[in-house]
Amino acid sequence: MARVTVAEARERAEADAVLLDVREDDEWEAGHAPGAVHAPLSALTAGAPLPPAARNRPLVAVCRSGKRSRTATALLTARGADAVDVVGGMRAWIAAGLPVVHDEAAAPAPTTTDTAHDDSSAA
Repeated sequence: MARVTVAEARERAEADAVLLDVREDDEWEAGHAPGAVHAPLSALTAGAPLPPAARNRPLVAVCRSGKRSRTATALLTARGADAVDVVGGMRAWIAAGLPVVHDEAAAPAPTTTDTAHDDSSAA
């Protein structure tokens, strides 16, 4: 499975790829990369199709830390998509100082002690 750094992910998204955020709704609303398309892993594993903006395009899957995006990349690749995974996820994106869009109605972004969506354990 192909994996890319956040810098490579941003370059791909600025070119022709879609940054596909596979986190759940509350995580998405708390903050996501500009231009990202939301497709929760839970929906993808349940058989939901990709959002129209992500169909027939190269995909760069991102989650919080990299575990769910690896799962999503494997699932999407099995479906025939051209997909790669972002190493370190949104944690690495934020640490690199890359921009994040915040939903004004959302709760504050989770802290590093928040384990509600902890996907940092090994797959």
